[in-house]
Amino acid sequence: MNSVPPRAAPPSPTLRLVVAINAYASFGRRSDVGPRVVVALRAAGHDVTVRSEVSFELLRLEVLALLVPGVDVLVVVGGDGMVSLGTNLLAGRTIPLAIVPCGTGNDLARGLGIPVDDTDAAIRHLLAALALARAPRAIDCGRATCGDVTTWFAGVLSAGFDAVVNERANRMRRPRGKSRYTLAMLLVLATFKPLTYRLTVDGVERTQRAMLISVANNVSIGGGMRIAPDAVIDDGLLDLFVVTPLSRIGFLRVFPKVFSGTHTGLPQVEITRCRSVRMDAEGVFAYADGERIGALPVQVDVVPGALFVCA
Repeated sequence: MNSVPPRAAPPSPTLRLVVAINAYASFGRRSDVGPRVVVALRAAGHDVTVRSEVSFELLRLEVLALLVPGVDVLVVVGGDGMVSLGTNLLAGRTIPLAIVPCGTGNDLARGLGIPVDDTDAAIRHLLAALALARAPRAIDCGRATCGDVTTWFAGVLSAGFDAVVNERANRMRRPRGKSRYTLAMLLVLATFKPLTYRLTVDGVERTQRAMLISVANNVSIGGGMRIAPDAVIDDGLLDLFVVTPLSRIGFLRVFPKVFSGTHTGLPQVEITRCRSVRMDAEGVFAYADGERIGALPVQVDVVPGALFVCA
């Protein structure tokens, strides 16, 4: 009896892709990643339109103009700043976001299981995810409102010590990489004092003295600091992370535990699951996914399934 030859696997569907590249991610040290991604996507038969600009605002406007009906996926190449750009362009829309991480933090990519230290593996992950792009994964987003400005975030909003550290780190040019955040933290800690917050958590008001407050949808910030190790990115909830006042020595003892996520059992650490948080404090700025969004007060709400991702 003649055997039936095995049926060949169907080719991956051709997709219409917009690729946004931050050529200066990781201080320009990984400027080769964007071109490698484009070559791989075109070799796979996809229709690729590429944009890369020095100015983030110009890049945002150009990519926004390209997100017309018929575009299948927006691919961002860079760090969490590019993820923030993509999140704010796509939240509430049906076009999914794909990520090739090559920045300093890469926290959302890490939370989605995308390889962050191996470009070849990240490109393979992208190509495999695009094969399933017609049925993307839906994840939650936080919606932060400061005054008349609304900002979306998929990772973490910070409004305390960590936000001050972000502000300091963003002004620094050296060292490059994750150690910049650690150095900024030590510099800020030398003069930082606990803040008094007025919080409304799921409608319940309270006053809170704290060193650090974050609202987490994802697990980590700062390139792998696992501030909310049990956060789930698609559970319809946010994790309110609070560190109550500590001495500088006490804070330095707590800090290393954050990288492993073993800090959650400490008496100075409080994590509360919630759907909405309003925060107010004097002279404090909020950062969402590492991007400065404005001065407190800020209203934060979870929007379940707001963003589609290829991951």
